Order: sequence, then structure tokens, then C-alpha cells
Amino acid sequence: MRALLVVNPQATSTTPAGRDVIAHALASDTKLDLVETQYRGHAADAARQAVADGFDLVVAHGGDGTVNEVVNGLLADGVRPDAPMLGVVPGGSANVFAGALGIPLDPLEATHKLLNAIESGSSRRVGLGRADERWFTFNAGLGYDGDVVAGVEQRRVKRKEATPFLYAKVAIGRYLRLRREEPQLTVHLPGREPIPGQYIALVSNTDPWTYYGTRPLRLNPACSLESGLGVFALSDVRTLTVVKHLAQATRSAPDPRGVHLLREDDVEWTRITCENPVKLQVDGDLLGERTEVRFTSVPGALQVAV
Repeated sequence: MRALLVVNPQATSTTPAGRDVIAHALASDTKLDLVETQYRGHAADAARQAVADGFDLVVAHGGDGTVNEVVNGLLADGVRPDAPMLGVVPGGSANVFAGALGIPLDPLEATHKLLNAIESGSSRRVGLGRADERWFTFNAGLGYDGDVVAGVEQRRVKRKEATPFLYAKVAIGRYLRLRREEPQLTVHLPGREPIPGQYIALVSNTDPWTYYGTRPLRLNPACSLESGLGVFALSDVRTLTVVKHLAQATRSAPDPRGVHLLREDDVEWTRITCENPVKLQVDGDLLGERTEVRFTSVPGALQVAV
């Protein structure tokens, strides 16, 4: 088996020593090449070249952003049966996609699991989402969450790790501003009239799509890598409304409901529009500003070694 290990050396928990251990272990079962990313989009370029070169497996070692880039490289020309399998060895601060796949968050344990999958031929076909032209593995959204991602990135200039405290601090600050604004977002769903007046609109490909530390936030509990997309939108962001839905999302058996909540757990597509450009994030990666994005579910898009 020809395998490519794509390592993001800037990811939170990647180290040269860890990289070498992982590479040595994978080289025992595969014909291994290794690439360390040096610029934004490098992981996608490396994965795209691996498809052209006929590799069997591309392993992403980094955070969710690295995984997202690799996925977009593997599927740059669309879903194809001869695309290499994806392997994931977590190295970031959240590692949401790895968690959704049941992959251990410890890099060495994840490598051991990946080696077992290679030896036994174990894999799983998973569905992905698309935000216009960009693939995503677990979550995307316009507006509030894009602003939070932007705020965290600005504060990470002098630090490597994005901690739960940092995310919470930025999220609360942006929420306080959001309360003073008018709702901008309109959600479009199959077979329904447009639903305007939304402050927040999140689109998920799996559940949970984020964590606070080790605590999952489950906004679309029936959403999975084998279902359609989940949509979670709020038309009211007063404190009682937000606290209510956060409490619902952290229950052991969550089932978010409410008069100000628009929730769908299994849709083929949704379109979100707004009059003024707002930030778009995909798997925690900023993609600029948009006034309209179509989100689409693509079942069985990718084979993952697990």
C-alpha cells in the first residue's frame, strides 16, 4: 500500500518526535511518503497530487483544518471510486471529525488503530457536506460562528493553542454584540417557504459538531455521517433563549426544541442568504464573506480507514 502522511507542524499537539514515531510505525506496513505543510492550502495540494500519483491512503496528522484541506484535495475533482482512503491521526485542539469516527484523540493510540485498520482492511464510507464549492466534514455556517472563528484566529497570532476558554471568551463577546444587531439571515429548506429573521444559522454534517473541553454540544442529535445535514437556527438571542438551548444541548439525551428554534436533522440541502456580506466558516476555517451559500449533503463521499 502506498501511503502519504501529511503533517501540519503548527497544529496544537504535533511535535517532531511524535511525527517521527508515527511515520516509523506507518512505514512498517506501507510504502510511506511524508509531507510537512508549509503554507495555507499545502495539505490540499499534497492530497490532490496523491490522487494523481495513485496513492492508496492519505493520512492527515493535524487538527480539523488539516483534515479539511486533505479532504478537499482528495475530492478536488468530485467523488470518485479510485480516490485514496483517508486516515486521521489527531493533532489539533478539537479534533471533532476524529471524535465522530471513534478515533482516539491520542496520536499514538490513533496510529495503532489506523495500523489495525490497514492490516484488516477495515474502512467506513462517510457522507460529507459541501458549502458551495468547499467540502466540509462536520460543520459550516454564516455569520455568528464565522465571527467567532475570526476572533479566535486573531488572538492565536502569538499562541499555538486555541483553548476552550479562548473560544468561550470570544463567543461571549461576539454574542453581546449580536444582541444589539438586527437578524440578517434567511434559511431556505426543501419544500418550504424561506424563513427570514434568523440571528444564528449553523449547518452540521455530524453530531456533536463542537465541544467545550470534553463536554459535547449537541444541537442536532439525530444528525450523523450517514444522514443528511443538520440545520440549527435561532430567531431570538435574548439571554433566556440562548441559555435554554445551551442547557438542552448539554443534556445526556438532548432534544433541542423551542418557539424561536428552527431545527432539522436530516436535509439534502439548505441555502442561507443575507443582504449584507457575513463571514463563512467551514470546519473552523474562514473562507471570506458571502451573501449566499448553498449547503449540500453528499452521502458516501469518502472512504475512511477506521
